[in-house]
This record gives sequence, C-alpha cells and structure tokens, in this order.
Amino acid sequence: MMNLEIQAIYVMWLRQMKRFVRSKSRLVVSIIQPLFFLLILGSGFNQFQLADIGNIDYRSFLAPGIITMAIVFSSMFTGISVLWDKQFGFLQEVLVAPVSRLSIIIGRTLGGASVALVQGFIILLISIFLGIPFPGPLGILLILLFMIFTAFTAVGFGLIFASKMNDFQSFPIIMNLVMMPLILLSSAFFTVIDTPMLLTIARVNPVFYMVDGLRGSLFGPAYLGSLYVNPPLINLIVVVSLSLITISVGSYSFSKSEA
Repeated sequence: MMNLEIQAIYVMWLRQMKRFVRSKSRLVVSIIQPLFFLLILGSGFNQFQLADIGNIDYRSFLAPGIITMAIVFSSMFTGISVLWDKQFGFLQEVLVAPVSRLSIIIGRTLGGASVALVQGFIILLISIFLGIPFPGPLGILLILLFMIFTAFTAVGFGLIFASKMNDFQSFPIIMNLVMMPLILLSSAFFTVIDTPMLLTIARVNPVFYMVDGLRGSLFGPAYLGSLYVNPPLINLIVVVSLSLITISVGSYSFSKSEA
C-alpha cells in the first residue's frame, strides 16, 4: 500500500514536470518576463546609486525581488492546472483512484514547487552572470531555503484559491489582482526602510518576508538596516510558518473539494 502511495506522489510530480517541459511557450515566457524587469528596469535605474549601501547598484537590489516574483507566479500556476483538470474530468478520475487524496496533494505540491524552483534557479544564475554579488556558502544555503519555502507557500495559496473556484479563465485575473499589490509593496522594486507607512504595510505582507530574506541572504549582515529590514533567520521562520499554514489550508480545501 505504501508503494502505491509513493507511486501516486511520483506520478503527480512527473506529470507536472512533463507539462512544463512540453509547454515551450510557458517556459520561454516565464523566463523572459522576469528578465525583462531585471534587464530593462534594472539597467534603466542602474545609474542611480542607492543611499548608504556602498557599491550595490539597483540591478543587484532588484534581483531578489525578481527571483521571488518568478517563483510566486510560477507556483500559482498549480492552481490553474487544478482547475484545468476539473474542467476536463482528469481530477475526477484521479480522486476515485485507490490512493489517498493526501498523496495526490503532495505530488501536485512537489510538482508545482519543482517547476517554480527551476525557473527561480535560472533567473538566479542569470542574475549572477549579470554581476550581482555571489554569496558565501551560508548565503547560498539560505537562498535555497527561501526559494524552496517561497515556492511551497505560493503553491498553497494556489490550491486554496483553486479549491474555491471552477472557472480557470478567471483564475489568473484574480491572482494578478491579489499578487501584484503584494509584489509591489514587498520591497521588490524599491526600499521601504525609510518610509514608516510603507514599512508598516510591508510587515503585514507575506511576500515582503520572502524578498527581504532572499536579499539579506544574498548581501549578508553588513547591509542589515540599510538594504534589508530583518535578519534572514527571522524572515526564514516567518516564511516557513507561512508555507506550513498555506499548504495545510490548501490541502484541506483540496481534499474537501469536488471534482
């Protein structure tokens, strides 16, 4: 029985990966869009030196926000795939299979997170190639942890929304309506440290802790308080907690949903 559950997890994960690899347009767009922000926006504002942060240019400041944005939006695509499977009957066939819904949820979650991490790693490697600082071993470990738990958190959000909806065409519209303000107010594009109102808003924004933690992992303790707000470990605790909450709620909502 255990082998059947593990096989179900693997099959659901593999299906997500195959759909991603076969969808060449999705792969290209998911990489081109973040690069557009990083290259065009980063180069355009690169001439401005950020105050009190030494030789860090705007493109380096922007990179953690773009990586987070790429992972979040890619992870949200898991919700669209759930709605798509509802629409065409695949989800109904899966739910009547002799495996637990938990295995199906785990497989989908791992698949969605894996796809998002692939895109995040590509953006990270390109960012390093473009000249952002290369962190030490501890920084690399923290970056990996933030990327992993950011992906799980976003997948959880996607499952929560997908479990309550039936129209896959309206899903991306609602996701953009919810996520774009969170991205814009997360310090992804501009610092919130010197503006008390923005900092207060950021502290109740879950995406802020993802961006701030990734930026802190990238640049190290020398820039705490000037380039990022919280120590990376504090941000990591928040992001891990968020991932556990969203995955739990998303899994429960999915298990109670009808195909």
